[in-house]
Amino acid sequence: MADNKKYYYLKLKDNFFDSDEMIVLESMPDGYIYSNILLKLYLRSLKTDGRLMFNDRIPFNSTMLSQVTRHSVGNVEKAIRVFSDLGVIEVMDNGAIYMTDIQNFIGKSSTEADRIREYRAKIDKEKSSVQMLQQTNDKSTPELELEKDIDIKKDKETRKKSKPPLHTLGEYKNVLLSDQDLVKIKAEFPSDWKQRIEDVSEYCATSGKNYNNYLAVIRRWAKNDRNQNKQPSYKGSKQNFQKNKPRSESYAAMQHQVFIREKKFEPTLTLEEYGKRKRLKPNELEELRALVIEDGG
Repeated sequence: MADNKKYYYLKLKDNFFDSDEMIVLESMPDGYIYSNILLKLYLRSLKTDGRLMFNDRIPFNSTMLSQVTRHSVGNVEKAIRVFSDLGVIEVMDNGAIYMTDIQNFIGKSSTEADRIREYRAKIDKEKSSVQMLQQTNDKSTPELELEKDIDIKKDKETRKKSKPPLHTLGEYKNVLLSDQDLVKIKAEFPSDWKQRIEDVSEYCATSGKNYNNYLAVIRRWAKNDRNQNKQPSYKGSKQNFQKNKPRSESYAAMQHQVFIREKKFEPTLTLEEYGKRKRLKPNELEELRALVIEDGG
């Protein structure tokens, strides 16, 4: 059966190890290791005419070369530096490694000098291409960066124009509202809009929550209040009802958490003192008292 495989082989001259480069190399500490690495690199580069690359785009790094030569990464890195100093390899800026003497070992023929010249021209061509690419990148990079900075600046300005400025309101400066939001809140809750902002501010401070739209939170809390108080039992004017109406259960639970926290720092704090401090309505104070008793307080 015919063998159709393509074989690559290296022809070393009888004075290969007597060359100045090999004598200097093998006289170094670990020189025989370097010599072995060099021969393995020669053999591996045969298929690609002396050009060492993992593939068309990815060069060999020291870890890869360590694996294919079966020597430590440290020895491979030292060997590459020595080979480069001796001129037996040439490392391109793109990471490609050329074995500069490879054409001497392919075989002796009348075209050997031509092959060497052609190979040298190939190295110079790649080196020139890499340098031209780097120069192009160096020239274009500042312009590209400037364009990118301009685009980012424009984008920021557009977002600033599209989003109205927000005010940080409430005792804890954590309720974010625009001028437009404030106009709506004042119109919808003319008698207690400040207190509603304070309620949300205190709740966020104690619970650690943040919201994307604080106007929507205030409206939702107001809706919950209305749902729970559709049939108020308060007597008197509308003003008295507004003054005494209870807030949502979540508000009472929040006040309960705050009271417990503050009592840890002030053990003598009473419910009445806390109610005055927080300006709680009578029914809110009673709700808080019920939660404290329920909690075993």
